[in-house]
Amino acid sequence: MTTIDVLDPVDGTVIDQVPDLGVEDALAALDTAVKMQADWAATPPRQRGEILRRAFELIIERKDDFARTISLEMGKPLAEAAGEVVYGAEFLRWFSEEAVRIDGSWLKAPAGGSRLLTIRKPVGPCLFVTPWNFPLAMGTRKIGPALAAGCTAIVKPAANTPLTMVKLLEVFAEAGLPDGVLQLVTTSDSGGVSKALMADARLRKVSFTGSTAVGKVLVAQAADNLQRVSMELGGNAPFIVFEDADLDKAVDGAMIAKMRNMGEACTSANRFLVHTAVAEEFTRRLGERMGALRVGRGQDDGVDVGPLIDEKAVNDVAELVREAVEKGARVVTGGGDPDGNFYAPTVLADVPSDARIAREEIFGPVAPVSTFETDDEAIAMANDTEYGLASYVFTASLDRTLKVVEHLEFGMVGVNTGLVSNPAAPFGGVKFSGFGREGGFEGIEEYLDTVYVGLAAD
Repeated sequence: MTTIDVLDPVDGTVIDQVPDLGVEDALAALDTAVKMQADWAATPPRQRGEILRRAFELIIERKDDFARTISLEMGKPLAEAAGEVVYGAEFLRWFSEEAVRIDGSWLKAPAGGSRLLTIRKPVGPCLFVTPWNFPLAMGTRKIGPALAAGCTAIVKPAANTPLTMVKLLEVFAEAGLPDGVLQLVTTSDSGGVSKALMADARLRKVSFTGSTAVGKVLVAQAADNLQRVSMELGGNAPFIVFEDADLDKAVDGAMIAKMRNMGEACTSANRFLVHTAVAEEFTRRLGERMGALRVGRGQDDGVDVGPLIDEKAVNDVAELVREAVEKGARVVTGGGDPDGNFYAPTVLADVPSDARIAREEIFGPVAPVSTFETDDEAIAMANDTEYGLASYVFTASLDRTLKVVEHLEFGMVGVNTGLVSNPAAPFGGVKFSGFGREGGFEGIEEYLDTVYVGLAAD
């Protein structure tokens, strides 16, 4: 059997290997998922929930082990990796509780003569395509609701970060999940495997987290068999700081929104839009905080910022910075050339609106700052993007908060906070950031069909 080398993003050394599976292996996994679907759907909701709860407990017990694996294969510092473990595990706890709350309805027909009954059924076998930047959490927030709803599933992790998912499936087996209900396909042929699975009408649901370009391809492929799709795609999050904002909170929020996962997050603050009255002070403070971060191997003590995922990623970030500076942006801290796969945390001031960094997802530790004069200008600047995932607003005014929130074209808005992700809240975007929601009460809806039954009655 051929294998995939899993590389340390720090220096490219091989840390482990996983099987490199192909189309035939994936279709065999689908055969098993189809075979197991009826039995898993018939499993009592309480039993499904208890398996999820046990998996949650096992992950928490092994938090340090999971964190080391995440840090090794994708680079984030251990403390942040441990945070992902807790966050990812919470999806299993949340949906263990939702498994027993799948509802229906009973209604007397308005005209009389019948009763209107609705029942909820699992959509059927699912395919999950997960990214490298959150190798645990992006899996659990798909797997949790699917298993709770009674769906079988195949998960295909990113080829450069499969080890965390291997550990997760081991946990599910220990938690009592029947063989074949959840299967893992590791492959270097992501496009070929996904296309073959989606060409099979027995697959009924696809959930993808990744780039908008790949998401568009998957949506098109899903059309032939009318598979249900959930797409969590790219982002270009604005971080708006109004003149009445508490700058201490704004800078703290900026550090969270920008530097989570070294900026390699779809929710990462991508554009800092700051009122001219406070722009100089905010930029100075942010530059001091960013410049004080320690860069290094994620497993080393005291490290705040690990490597980016690979050479292409770090070169893309460096090129965005270079182009912005050429167009007139001013380097407050950082900048310069990459050091291997490391890039210094960077703050840019006076970023022109036509710079690529103001329009493209950065996916790195760079904070570009632009200014505005009026509320309407800030809203217009924020919405001037094809993306619509996360956004952030800092102000002391409730009236302004309501106005801005109502006019922003984003699926999520953080008000005076730099962290919007929460397993109990619906995560997702609009426009080119995709559709569907993960987490919250809405998350399980993605894996349920509603069936209407008309009952004749006297």
